[in-house]
Amino acid sequence: MHFNFNFTTIQVLWTLTFAALLVLLVVLLGRDRIRRYPWFTTSIVLMALRLMMSRLLFDKLPQFTFNAVMISLADLMGLVGLLVVVELARRAFEGLPRPLWIANSLGLLAVAGAVLGVWGPWPAWKTLTADSHTATLRVMQMVAQKTESLALLLTVGLCLLVVLFGRRYKAGWRSHTQQILIGLSTAALAQLGLQLMIERIMKTAAPHNQAELDRIVGFRDKLINADNVVYVVVVVWWIVCLWIDETGANTEVLDVPAEAEP
Repeated sequence: MHFNFNFTTIQVLWTLTFAALLVLLVVLLGRDRIRRYPWFTTSIVLMALRLMMSRLLFDKLPQFTFNAVMISLADLMGLVGLLVVVELARRAFEGLPRPLWIANSLGLLAVAGAVLGVWGPWPAWKTLTADSHTATLRVMQMVAQKTESLALLLTVGLCLLVVLFGRRYKAGWRSHTQQILIGLSTAALAQLGLQLMIERIMKTAAPHNQAELDRIVGFRDKLINADNVVYVVVVVWWIVCLWIDETGANTEVLDVPAEAEP
């Protein structure tokens, strides 16, 4: 008996990613992690929603409407990504004096902003000021891309700070905060690496025939699939880490009064 499974790599990765996100949400809810990490939980919900919408709405809506919906969701996800960084930074460095916390935050933001400013193409001013629906979508897409890139850079920088100094505060190796950040920074590095390689391919590739173009597109698709595999591994990491209680987590100990002596 021969079984014929006509599933593409993209379909398999989509299914694995969506299933892993649902399991992670169950863990966050069942292990009461939502109360500590509400914005991280929101980001996972939005990621699952984007996956579901990309599958259910594709070819069901006009192309312009579909793009508007997905780009609007991407803008929201970029904003939530920045809030996740703030949330994890506050959790990691509880007890740090406020002036020092603000100074470090501004320094990290300045470094990430400088990298973002010189990295990647920026649209022409005419594109930003053009009065058309397409131009509006391009501006929204640019905001989503730049916000996402900023969140990725901030995540990597924050993870480095937490690994170096987190033990002094409340973000040691076995803390959920550092474990979440390790996963986020791994996914961020994979995403940043993907962006750099695709930009390099777009700048240097000069296909002379259809075969060369197909080879370039196939290589790009393999890079995207590899990035998706990394994200699935990261979600599994979060599932395992967030299921296990932190070492030294507070547990309620009831003090039983001694019986009065007769």
